Amino acid sequence: MTGQPATVSVVMPAWNAAAYIGEAIASVLAQGSGVEELIVIDDGSTDATRAIVAGCDDARVRLLSNPGRGVSAARNHGAAAAKADWLMFLDSDDRLRPGAIATLLQAAGAAPRAVAIYGDYDRIDGNGNPIGHRGWLQGRAKPSGEVLQRLAAGNFIVNGGVMIVRASAFAAVGGFDVALKYCEDWHCWCRLAALGEFQALPDHLMDYRVHGDSTMSPTLRSPADFLPAVDRVFSDAIILARLPAEDLPALRRAAETHMITFAATQAVRFGHYRQAAGYALAAIRRAPRALPAVALRLGLAWLRI
Repeated sequence: MTGQPATVSVVMPAWNAAAYIGEAIASVLAQGSGVEELIVIDDGSTDATRAIVAGCDDARVRLLSNPGRGVSAARNHGAAAAKADWLMFLDSDDRLRPGAIATLLQAAGAAPRAVAIYGDYDRIDGNGNPIGHRGWLQGRAKPSGEVLQRLAAGNFIVNGGVMIVRASAFAAVGGFDVALKYCEDWHCWCRLAALGEFQALPDHLMDYRVHGDSTMSPTLRSPADFLPAVDRVFSDAIILARLPAEDLPALRRAAETHMITFAATQAVRFGHYRQAAGYALAAIRRAPRALPAVALRLGLAWLRI
């Protein structure tokens, strides 16, 4: 929208999200003029999700349907209908912090070459109460600029609700891969990083909700769930064209170790310590030199950071 202030289309996939979507929507609409629209894509809900969205008295809220096709297809469907310069992919059980979008847009204005601007997050429980100590990391430095090599070695962004991406860049890389069940966001971020620069912010911009139905639960995820995404990243022509061929074996091993360790840290957070130990040993066997990093990440998970 040339000549106009930049705005964001927030894309929110939803499936049986009645317990939390009202709070998620309210957090978006409270952001103010930076929000061009909030596009909720219902994936075939059987609870009150559609009624809650339809009951929103704000012209910026749009409800689309894409039943039974999954979260990636829902996000792609919403992005295709979006009008704004920038996209944000916020899950229906998370919530934005006040001023999050204004902070991201201000940074975008100062980074004309960036295809993505991202910040950090904190965790909340099912009742919306803070959990953990990620606030201790406030102000930590994350990578900016050409980040593809760092990102190919492991997803340091974690959640799309902390970032905005240029709509044109998202379209250029083809959106999310609907064939991936897990880590489809990491693959998409890698494709974006192959296209242009990222800009990191130290601000905690979103509350990431961890609850009994969360797909982050280690009872639902294991290292085997993540490895197809590693295969996809390291067979993607867009990504491989920007990575030195001689670095690929080490980067892939780092990505595999990162994903296995991530499964271990989630097991720790949910109190599944035997699972965590098994996953950690698998990560160390794959990359023995990663032992200090694996131990550090497990320690941080135990401290709920």
